[in-house]
Amino acid sequence: MPGRCILVIDDEDDIREVAQASLEIMAGLDVIVACSSQEGLEKAETEQPDAILLDVMLPDMDGLTVFQHLQANPATQHIPVILLTAKVQISDQRRFAELGVKAMIAKPFKPARLADQLLSVLGWNA
Repeated sequence: MPGRCILVIDDEDDIREVAQASLEIMAGLDVIVACSSQEGLEKAETEQPDAILLDVMLPDMDGLTVFQHLQANPATQHIPVILLTAKVQISDQRRFAELGVKAMIAKPFKPARLADQLLSVLGWNA
């Protein structure tokens, strides 16, 4: 997937590093990282990634609030968002889908499968 760019927004250094390495090595994606909600919102607007991998549990603003900000901004509302979450209850999945979230990937994720999961939900595995 040369030329495709993913923004990873997560406050945990190890999660960002593992996700970045997995997506770059396994899928050849360009990866931008943000360690806070605010940094993520700014990078989404300025960098215009092809998709966003967003942690739900962020300290400064939770992932759903970040998602709502992304949806409210005409510059970012077209970017598909995949939530990275430990909340994988059916009710949570349904609520996230109703909000317009593209997909969910459960934490902890398997680094070897992350790229395939992401490419699959985005329809990029041509």
